[in-house]
Amino acid sequence: MQASVEKLSVREKIGYGVGDGAANFVFQTMLIFQLPFYTDVFGITATAAGILLLVGRFWDAMFDPFMGVIADRTDTRWGKFRPWVLWSAIPFAVIFVLAFTTPHFGATGKLIYAYITYILLMTVYSVNNTPYSALNGVITGDVNERTSLSSFRFFFSMAVAFLVQGLTLPLVDKFGSGNVQSGWTTTIGIFAVICIVFFVITFLSVKERIKPDPKQESSPRKDLLGLLKTGPWVSMFIATLFIFITLAMWGSGMFYYFTYYVDKNALFDFLKSLGLGRISSGNGGFWYGILNTFGLIVGKDASNVSSVGFSLFNMAGQFVTILGVLASTALAARFGKKVVFTVGLFFTTVFTSLFIVLPAQAVGTAFLLNILKSLAYGPTIPLLWAMMADVADYSEWRTKRRATGLVFAGIVFGLKAGLGLGGAICGWILAAYDYVPNGVQTGHAIFGIRMAASIYPALTFLAGVVAILFYGIDKNLNLRIQDELAERRRSFEYS
Repeated sequence: MQASVEKLSVREKIGYGVGDGAANFVFQTMLIFQLPFYTDVFGITATAAGILLLVGRFWDAMFDPFMGVIADRTDTRWGKFRPWVLWSAIPFAVIFVLAFTTPHFGATGKLIYAYITYILLMTVYSVNNTPYSALNGVITGDVNERTSLSSFRFFFSMAVAFLVQGLTLPLVDKFGSGNVQSGWTTTIGIFAVICIVFFVITFLSVKERIKPDPKQESSPRKDLLGLLKTGPWVSMFIATLFIFITLAMWGSGMFYYFTYYVDKNALFDFLKSLGLGRISSGNGGFWYGILNTFGLIVGKDASNVSSVGFSLFNMAGQFVTILGVLASTALAARFGKKVVFTVGLFFTTVFTSLFIVLPAQAVGTAFLLNILKSLAYGPTIPLLWAMMADVADYSEWRTKRRATGLVFAGIVFGLKAGLGLGGAICGWILAAYDYVPNGVQTGHAIFGIRMAASIYPALTFLAGVVAILFYGIDKNLNLRIQDELAERRRSFEYS
């Protein structure tokens, strides 16, 4: 008998969760810093960087379904999806470092190098993350345990996001000691080593329990056609596409927002009021020493005020997001996944749009808006993936065919395509408003930066809200599918 609704140990949930923590060292770095790295460190124009992000991520998105088919047809003593997490760990880490290393090439050589390393990074990301995401659908068949599993996953995901968004720029400054390119390579090298350790922990911790009917005919064509006819999957694909367009656009846009729009004197005063100003004598105490170690103290000359301010802004948002992630299981059990997801995304849209009305001196209000936005968005993060596991069940329930890898690969396709479009759109917006890398910006360019951090991402978030309204799996249908599939699987005969 297959243990399709087996309860999971905390150890296994933690083991699964750290795998997404590892992936988020890469994901968050790309989400927030890839475009600024290419324009302001690597030396590529905003237009060229936007095209590069679009090409690389669309290649990756096209590769995801192929990887899903491969994973579905992998057969080892460790399972279908779990081995890929281990096999890809070291290549993932090595290419991650190379993608954030600046070679001593000319303009054309740098662009070629950037294309090669970025496309390789996107490819190995798919090799690792598509099977990892599919694990959510085969570790347990219990719909509530899946939500709990996703909550553990995204607790670690957001914890790493907290560290990456908060510490990356200060660490780059610290390790670079004036050489920003060297600082990036060293910082990413540290992240890469942690990634390898976390991926190994995931491989050793989890177990695959849900298996397809052994009599199921292998047919990628039937699996794909069945997926395209599955309404909830189409809804989730469109929602995911627009959500990740937004995240890439807003994440990059806020970097430029803090660098070129936020008033540095007001930001400096705000940071000093929080105790983050350089103390002239003595070490300032234990916590001051810790913050200073990670570069989160504003120097006397305030030269790092934008990077410290942006880091603190991100850390505040991520801390609140973690609280939202932890609340998602209870909220989904009470109101249903679709309701919580829709309401959370709607209020995220509202708070994002309000950044357009903030004056440059309103630093405290910007932080407050970010906290409200993060609190609204937090519960939606694990629910996206828990809902996709439910879609895999829905598809099996309706068609009597299970293709977990392909179901998740399609959504990762939407995620990567969204990241590509969002990064490219942000680059094109900046170019359209005459942004000059590392230069003095015109009023027109500043307005474009503000729009890229507010109205434009709010509109794409709203498109995601509309798409999720057509997701047809409510709480009652979810439980019915769980029970009927559990009964059906008891009749499967495995050799």
